[in-house]
Amino acid sequence: MPLKLFDTILKIKGFPIAEAKKTFQELLRATEKDIEEKKQAIVAHHIADNPFYKSLAITNPKSWNDLPVLTKRDLQQPLKNRLSTSYTLSNVFKGKTSGSSGHPFTFAKNKHAHAMTWAAFHHAYNQHGLDLNSSLQARFYGIPLSGIARYAELVKDFVSYRKRFPIFNMNEEVLDGYISRFRESEFHYINGYTSSIVLFAKHCASKQLVLKQICPSLKACIVTSEMLFPDDKILLEQWLGVPVINEYGASEVGLIAMENLNGDFVINNQNLFVEIVDEDNKPVKEGIVGRILVTDLYNLAHPMIRYEIGDLGSLKMLGNGTKILENLQGRTSDIARLPSGKVVPGLTFYYVTKSIISEDTAILEFVVIHKKPALFEIQYVSAADMNTVQKSKVQQAMDRYLEPGLDVIFTRLASLDRSNRGKLKQFRSEVAF
Repeated sequence: MPLKLFDTILKIKGFPIAEAKKTFQELLRATEKDIEEKKQAIVAHHIADNPFYKSLAITNPKSWNDLPVLTKRDLQQPLKNRLSTSYTLSNVFKGKTSGSSGHPFTFAKNKHAHAMTWAAFHHAYNQHGLDLNSSLQARFYGIPLSGIARYAELVKDFVSYRKRFPIFNMNEEVLDGYISRFRESEFHYINGYTSSIVLFAKHCASKQLVLKQICPSLKACIVTSEMLFPDDKILLEQWLGVPVINEYGASEVGLIAMENLNGDFVINNQNLFVEIVDEDNKPVKEGIVGRILVTDLYNLAHPMIRYEIGDLGSLKMLGNGTKILENLQGRTSDIARLPSGKVVPGLTFYYVTKSIISEDTAILEFVVIHKKPALFEIQYVSAADMNTVQKSKVQQAMDRYLEPGLDVIFTRLASLDRSNRGKLKQFRSEVAF
């Protein structure tokens, strides 16, 4: 790629990426005092200029721990109601969470905060010899099948120098085609959902094929969005033939942690503040597992202060002062095997359910349960029963993204059953195979 297209497009759209990169490099030398000052500044800003946050927080908090913990459900209201006074829907970056936890919502970032998000990714990837502007990515993600949303994703793929490997169907024929694509292109790294890449690696193993042998340009594999278990990492490194790097992040706050060259899961404490709390929202000691809270120190447009990401983990400080994430729990995803033999990861159901989940609906939470090979149950929390049109949209989406002939039952509940981690698992399978 002769031009730095990724950075160029960000700049054209008004995101000051060059300035953000410079700021991020300076923050690598930030002290605890500097971080504390940034924490106090972002809180003061939102208490003064954000009516939504002011209504939740006490005006003069005595300490950081007096601040409220923001949950995904707190943010399930129109975005315009949550913006700071000097921002509008037209002068911010807008995004939507995947809804993988069952709590989808829209969010916003001021342009400098969004650029800082990408500066964090640039820094982390550069440590592994990868450049977002010039390293070709094999992207194991989903994609809308039609319409403006699909076009938008394809444009993003072009700008971000990546080629898509859709995960809606990963049977043997499709996986054989994926191997052929690696033979034909000089990919530099793989990025995507853990479970999907594991399926691909298992297919390589069945062929006794090490991927790097047919794609020598391949440098690394970055897995995200789901848990990376030790056995899976061994499998991936053996059959992909490259280092496997664990990435932990969320669209609403960006990169939270990423493994460095030593395998340490380093916290991004340059533009974020990450803390671990107990069930009473009190800080836990180093090494103790608790709920992960994230604060975006640069998001002036929308409060992301002590935001509960939905996972459990613990923090540890290394001797050199590096803060790392340990014992990360959550983000697992089951696999669904359909009657035809088609195999899909659980996160496929995000693309099914998003056809009915939007900001103007009354549906707050949902989970999908694979009850029998051809039967799925969608449990949801809503002020009213889903109507015929909504149910029809879900059925149509099941036909498109999965396969025709699947049955869906809808069950409205007052609340959804949660695991002992307190987190909703959007998809689970009760079908043995």
